[in-house]
Amino acid sequence: MSKPRLHHTLFESRTLVEFAAATLTMPFLLKAPSGKRPVMVIPGFLASDASTLPLRKYLRLKGYRSYGWQQGRNLGQHIIPGATMIREDLLERVLALVEKEQQPIHLIGWSLGGILAREIARLMPDMVASVISLGSPFNSPEASSPMAAVLFKRVNQKRIGAEFEIPETMAVPPPVPCTSIYSRSDGITHWQGCHQHGEERHVENIQVNGSHLGLGHHPTVLWLIAHRLAGNSELKSLQDWRPLDVSAAPRWLTGKISTQHNHV
Repeated sequence: MSKPRLHHTLFESRTLVEFAAATLTMPFLLKAPSGKRPVMVIPGFLASDASTLPLRKYLRLKGYRSYGWQQGRNLGQHIIPGATMIREDLLERVLALVEKEQQPIHLIGWSLGGILAREIARLMPDMVASVISLGSPFNSPEASSPMAAVLFKRVNQKRIGAEFEIPETMAVPPPVPCTSIYSRSDGITHWQGCHQHGEERHVENIQVNGSHLGLGHHPTVLWLIAHRLAGNSELKSLQDWRPLDVSAAPRWLTGKISTQHNHV
């Protein structure tokens, strides 16, 4: 599996420009579809709920009841050896929100957070309405930058052991609507690791132009999330799911977007 290119990694500072662009285009972004469903956002590796605050604030402005994961900094501590792969306290957080809301919740996961979101949905599909992952290398964890891979192993080696292997089933989408948003110029995760494969008809891949560190506040991604959540919130069954039509996305806001899905 390929690694992110060095010049993409060095250019991750463009996240500041992307944040500014989201602020400037917010009047337009607020015209995106609204919703009233619960959404939990899971941060990426080394990040906390503070990193997802702009996204959660935007979702609240659109009417969604958005929640952080409330598990502190994501150091990978919720990945455990064994069949479940996910630590019980994170599953309990999801169950508590489902009980509070009296309905399944949507999960949005950034980078490592997207991997966790997919595994939660795999274990508890009745509790998860849909999953949106942002730059998440579920198809191959080795697709992360060397620095990120070394840090993850250093932080977690004593807990999970040097022989721990990510199961191949992680690349298989869980039985809920799954959208993977990724960038070919991502400087932390190679895009191929974020690409969903297989014959499942409830998955889609959406490519944007942007940095890894900006995926949580990039105006393109905010536009896509709002429209994807609106469509997912209206589903009565998995068979009713349809891929997102991005043809209405204004090019002045988003630039080029490409999609790939298996739905016929």
